[in-house]
Amino acid sequence: MSKVFVLDSNRTPLMPTHPARARKLLKAGKAAVFRRFPFTIILKDRVGGAVQPVTLKLDPGSKQTGLALVSEGKRGKQVVWAGVLGHRGQQIRDSLLSRRQLRRSRRQRKTRYRAARFDNRRRPEGWLAPSLISRVHNIWTWAGRLYRACPINALSMELVKFDTQLMQDAEISGVAYQQGELSGYEVREYLLEKWERKCAYCSVEGVPLEIEHITPRFRGGSDRVSNLTLACRMCNQRKGNQTAAEFGYPHLVQRAKQRLKDAAAVNATRWALWRWLTQTGLPLEVGTGGRTKFNRIQQAYPKAHWIDAACVGESGANVYISAHTAPLLIQATGHGSRQICRTDRYGFPSRYRLRQKRHFGFQTGDMVKAVVPGGKYSGKHSGRVACRTRGSFDIQTQAGKAAGISYRHCRILHRADGYTYQKGKGAIPPHA
Repeated sequence: MSKVFVLDSNRTPLMPTHPARARKLLKAGKAAVFRRFPFTIILKDRVGGAVQPVTLKLDPGSKQTGLALVSEGKRGKQVVWAGVLGHRGQQIRDSLLSRRQLRRSRRQRKTRYRAARFDNRRRPEGWLAPSLISRVHNIWTWAGRLYRACPINALSMELVKFDTQLMQDAEISGVAYQQGELSGYEVREYLLEKWERKCAYCSVEGVPLEIEHITPRFRGGSDRVSNLTLACRMCNQRKGNQTAAEFGYPHLVQRAKQRLKDAAAVNATRWALWRWLTQTGLPLEVGTGGRTKFNRIQQAYPKAHWIDAACVGESGANVYISAHTAPLLIQATGHGSRQICRTDRYGFPSRYRLRQKRHFGFQTGDMVKAVVPGGKYSGKHSGRVACRTRGSFDIQTQAGKAAGISYRHCRILHRADGYTYQKGKGAIPPHA
């Protein structure tokens, strides 16, 4: 499991400790819970302490970003904390699209006059769409949270997918180029993301996949990525020297030529994230996707976002990951909506929303613990709360929803901060 963050009496971050030692400190009264997610304790009677170099490593993605904290001590490099941050870029895009459609429909029906807003304003340099900049903001927010909880002195991120083989030797060509140490990793990683790690023909997952030509080379096919796909061994052998159309899959030709939308989102945001991270003043290491995969395969680690983060860059080699390490699954949910009324499918207001978010000291999304003395839901309930103005709350727990619980029985565990949390499962087999 991931280690627990520790702060001294002055809220200065110390080295993370084992959960068993954290429980002893809490039970003895020498520490108190400072934050639930990520779990952090604060010592009551200690200031300062010895720390080791800790690197925050990032593997940015379109839908999820891997986070890993790697410490370097006498035993080498070791992952002390890991997390997977889920983004809401597609949700933001859908909300903006729905809002734009409602406005346009109102103008066309002339039910309410709205002057057209012409796109005659200049966008600032480095402008990104809201759905893209939200990814950068999420990573920046969690980089700041981890910096305040752990003594981080270096950063590392997967930035570009350039060819390191060509950079080391600008004159390399021919067979020597194809036989480089990172040969094939960049193209294969691109195809894995493009075809969602499935066989293009039978859609099987979790099996070894081979790079396959949609149009065979001896029939005029090239080695360009637009002519490459992934197939399991059985489908690859059955296809033989046929084209994809002759094999019964003519739609693969068009799909292979489509651009990778997720890759475009990462390409649009990676340099903005790099500029933000350079402003911290900490040493920043960058690496390629091919180098990350090379490090992971050399260490025989399975595919996971947080494992990729630990293997980013030159420092990603020889990183020890315990079989008990489990990531914290973080999902961005936002802080609510500024919409003052709900509309029906025709765009007309159907019901209004209160401007007040907090009721009786609670807000929808807070994590609470309720001890109900009697009634249908008597007992202890822990989960996220849905507030109402009359003081009767609903709590969503792992066992289900407990409805109609009075606010008097609730106690705050964690304030709503725009994210939901869940404990993940370790991806490292016990024998690794």
